[in-house]
Amino acid sequence: MAAKTARTGKSSRAGSRPSDSLTAEQLTDMYTKMNHIRAFEEKVAYFFSRGMIHGTTHLYIGEEATAVGALAPLSDKDLITSTHRGHGHTISKGIDLNRMMAELLGRSNGYCKGKGGSMHIADLSRGNLGANGIVGGGIPIAVGAALTLKMRKQDQVVVSFFGDGALNEGSFHESVNLASVWDLPVVFVCEDNQYGMSMSRHKSINLDDLADRAKAYGIPGKTIDGQNVFEVYDAMVEAIDQAKKTGPVLLVSETYRYMGHSKSDANRYRTKEEINEWKKRDPIAILRAEILRRGTADEKTLDGIEAQTREDIEAAVRFAEEAGEPDVNDIINDVYA
Repeated sequence: MAAKTARTGKSSRAGSRPSDSLTAEQLTDMYTKMNHIRAFEEKVAYFFSRGMIHGTTHLYIGEEATAVGALAPLSDKDLITSTHRGHGHTISKGIDLNRMMAELLGRSNGYCKGKGGSMHIADLSRGNLGANGIVGGGIPIAVGAALTLKMRKQDQVVVSFFGDGALNEGSFHESVNLASVWDLPVVFVCEDNQYGMSMSRHKSINLDDLADRAKAYGIPGKTIDGQNVFEVYDAMVEAIDQAKKTGPVLLVSETYRYMGHSKSDANRYRTKEEINEWKKRDPIAILRAEILRRGTADEKTLDGIEAQTREDIEAAVRFAEEAGEPDVNDIINDVYA
């Protein structure tokens, strides 16, 4: 059989990007979600430093534009798979902040009744198939879900998030190959935050452009500015359309985590200067500046949104504290379906 040629889509013409048509309501929703993510993660960091959250957690601070921009074009019927650093995806997909906070605090009114914690939150009603503590573990799940959609002839798409470290996992190569062979409706989103744990991706992958990996599987690949929510949104609108019509797409979102890999990370492998350089292109600040430029909201309104998102997180904490910890007699419940 003849080899496939890479399926490439047409780029939007200059001045006619999908993000140019975002309404004031949509921009406000984006700004709210990005601030919810930031405020949620800051509260989690606070609790963790005081021993109020057990296990570990991986914070998404600095990467907010990727999750919000990638998921804004999706509906509740579209599906996602997440990662160990999944709070941003989860919040962007519209999860209940109260039950999410309760889960991290180990309370019985959490999504997993306080027994799952940070890396085991899912909400099928919102199309969230769940976070995953295994590097690259969500990729084959996304392909399986996409196969289901195709066999049922459903007009939906699956978005699979993973980090640059997962690009070297067998699960990535096997899954993308199969998705390409079967033309499945899945968008693979690599969040290139520059480090797989403490290893710079420049030392672990001999490619300048990670999107070149797509060529091996005959699918489109594109690298985008993950700090700019508008660029992420535009790329995702195009990728979703293409995935539904012709099969999988690989997007590489270049972003940066301000915090360490996890809360147990001493963060000694990078400099303060490097972190501060990335902070100059903070994703929330970029969105705020563009909203003000477009005139869809003023400074006072945006300040009010930021204050409200912080209050929403405090309300989520109060919700969590209303419930007790899981009963020891429930320890083996929900283990089997």
